[in-house]
Amino acid sequence: MAVVYQPVIIIGAARSGTNMLRDVLTSLPGVGTWPCDEINYIWRHRNSRCPLDEFQPHQATEPVRRFIRREFDRVARREGLDVVVEKTCANSLRVGFVDQVVPDARYLFLGRDGVDVVASAIKCWTNPIDLGYIFRKARFVPWRDVPYYGARYLANRLYHLVSGKKRLSSWGPRFEGMQQALAERSLAEVCALQWARSVQLASGALSGIAEDRVLSLQYEQFVESPQEHARRIVDFLEIDADPTSIASSVANVSRRSVGKGRRQLDDETIDSIMPILQSASGLPEVESGNPSRKAAA
Repeated sequence: MAVVYQPVIIIGAARSGTNMLRDVLTSLPGVGTWPCDEINYIWRHRNSRCPLDEFQPHQATEPVRRFIRREFDRVARREGLDVVVEKTCANSLRVGFVDQVVPDARYLFLGRDGVDVVASAIKCWTNPIDLGYIFRKARFVPWRDVPYYGARYLANRLYHLVSGKKRLSSWGPRFEGMQQALAERSLAEVCALQWARSVQLASGALSGIAEDRVLSLQYEQFVESPQEHARRIVDFLEIDADPTSIASSVANVSRRSVGKGRRQLDDETIDSIMPILQSASGLPEVESGNPSRKAAA
């Protein structure tokens, strides 16, 4: 028997608040997701050897689409969900591919101040490897891809231990030119490039999707008035949620991270990343269904 549900894809650069937004949504009745942070392993099935996360629509072959949709169906059926939310940040680099897989999806495009994103991303690049986090995601590695990802994990861990650079060899969405940037630029600049590429590609792709399927949001505005923006999302997704449920869903939302990047990064670092951040032009504005006409970051 076919399972009926609404797929919802959260699109945003890594460290833009997509976890927060997912947690708000999945606390609402009838809304759920996978029991792990992201499912990039599932999205990359049959494309796992591609060095980048910038997939093209033609890479969503019939076997790929069938496999990924089956995983969505499984989550919806197991949890009895009306809405299945997914928030893999690498999808910001491949919206056209994603839309081939889930053409009935609705999108939430979340933007955030690039300086705050860079400061947060630097920590992720330099933090020790979290084995618990990796194992939670590893449950969803397709069996045929286990050897490849196992080798990648070992290489990344070895690099972190012996390279002397005190960072991972790779973290977050893998964008075109990332390896060259890692060799030639500071880590802060790499994080800025990662943010800019994610936002630019996502903005361009989402501008070609029907307005009634895309809602743009700004992290800073969301955390300032979370109930108001949660209500906008509920209305957009046509979720049956009363005011009490909405208030409960945003109870843990905090604005304390707003502006943290400018408090943590020194002036020299900020000066080095601003040209990159400013180059991400044509960004969506807030309060629009079409990100091509609104600025998101």
